[in-house]
Amino acid sequence: MTLQKPSKARLMAAACALLSAGALQAQDILWEKSYGGKHSEYLFDAQPTPDYGFILAGSSLSKKTGNKTEEAAGDLDYWLWKMDEKGELDWQKSFGGAGADLLQAVRLTPDGGFILAGTSESAKGLQKKEDGYGKEDFWIIKLNAKGAEQWQRTIGGSGQELLQSIAPTPDGGYIIGGSSSSPRSEKLAAGQPDTYGKSVAGFGNLDYWVVKLDSEGKIEWQKAFGGQYADQLRSIVPVRGGGYLLAGSSNSPESGNKSEKCYGQSDYWVVKLDAKGELEWQKVYGGEGDDQLQAALQSVDGNFLLAGSSASGTTGNKNASNGKGTDFWLLKIDPSGEVLWQKTYDIGKSDLLTSLEESRDGSLLLGGHAQSETYSTKKKDKEGINDYIAIKTDPKGEEQWTQTVGSGGEDILRKAVETRDGGYLLAGTSMGAVSRDRYTGQGRNDFWVVKLKDKRKKEEKKNPIEAYPNPTLHYSNVIVGYEFEKGTATVYDLSGRQLQHFEIHDRTVPVDLGGMPEGIYIVEIRTNVQEDSVKIVKAINKN
Repeated sequence: MTLQKPSKARLMAAACALLSAGALQAQDILWEKSYGGKHSEYLFDAQPTPDYGFILAGSSLSKKTGNKTEEAAGDLDYWLWKMDEKGELDWQKSFGGAGADLLQAVRLTPDGGFILAGTSESAKGLQKKEDGYGKEDFWIIKLNAKGAEQWQRTIGGSGQELLQSIAPTPDGGYIIGGSSSSPRSEKLAAGQPDTYGKSVAGFGNLDYWVVKLDSEGKIEWQKAFGGQYADQLRSIVPVRGGGYLLAGSSNSPESGNKSEKCYGQSDYWVVKLDAKGELEWQKVYGGEGDDQLQAALQSVDGNFLLAGSSASGTTGNKNASNGKGTDFWLLKIDPSGEVLWQKTYDIGKSDLLTSLEESRDGSLLLGGHAQSETYSTKKKDKEGINDYIAIKTDPKGEEQWTQTVGSGGEDILRKAVETRDGGYLLAGTSMGAVSRDRYTGQGRNDFWVVKLKDKRKKEEKKNPIEAYPNPTLHYSNVIVGYEFEKGTATVYDLSGRQLQHFEIHDRTVPVDLGGMPEGIYIVEIRTNVQEDSVKIVKAINKN
């Protein structure tokens, strides 16, 4: 059956109908897209890219079917989809071994490329270049701006490792965080070398496990934090001025190196480290029920925001009441961990927050979904249940609007991001039929992306040419802000001497300054449309 593209009027009507009761009408649905093969794809992360596009990250079970162009390697493979601002494909990549590989996070890197972080149970073989250590290991892959692999690392112990978060660090390296059930490496305990094995002892069922890598993926240090039960690290935040904030959930009492008591079934647990990974302080936030932290960030004012879901009433140190069931729970804390304010947001009976973003003006975007306790594939759920949910708040957490978007089945939002053109991107996994706001479909479960336009915000004017990163230590990507058919890029030094000259066909133009001395360089872009130039600073690597 051929799917008819809905009219703009129909899409606008659908968006209006989906606004929650009492919320302000602020968004139109500009477009929605599904990506995947005929089996299942699961999206876990999405990031905006400097060229106004986006990169989607998750895992795929499908072979080369639908709009997936690469064959599957094993069970589940890492799968990336790089798209332009309209959701059209720039490139896609698949990486995997014979087992299940779950890609959990993607981040832009200082050289203009990407770092992938997830969990692998694959042995060496196919695209997996190193043997595993245990049941599941951390698996890190570094890509350049076009998605070509530069290096990869497998890091783990004899048990289970679950990687959840990665972030570039100011020294050009990376900090990775997740949970581990492994003891200290037997080789290391026996005095034998084990370069990428776990060098620290565990405390309980699952512990926070943090690993600091240099720019080539070599381990600089690693730390474990936990009590006697399950401690799950879900977000790691490099702190401006040095150090790291570890944020997750714990049901451990005071035990191991956890010094804070547990309030309920599970609490938010935050650990602050210095730049060397040494403990500075730790705090627990929660009530008598189940509180699951999913996201954290350092806000523009230097404080921290913690976001997740709470089934607790106003008990423990939770003073924001729930509506019914499980609600979104957001806290703001100061640099010493003291609570500044907290808010809850009630949509359905079970509201699961998965995403937190802050705008330059301090306003917040919360993302997640309201899960139905009576979900059935035979009966369509009502609007707002098993749908994507985005909530916009002011800097103090006061709700400005709520938007829900969904199909006739289950839609799990993983990432909500604000875009440079004044809109929002909602990205996740759709398990629903093609209906309501979903007009495209590829297989059983797809990456599903919805672009919203905020009518109250002015669109950022595009520059005809810009460079990112700038300054740079090695690579910079020159971003052309308009469509063209063909052109050339030429690199000059300040004396006007031509250093590089090559043809271009894409709006993202990687420029390699790695072999150049520090200084200022000029990149001239000539296309069949116009001519522009941009200055790029080649910086000194102080480390």
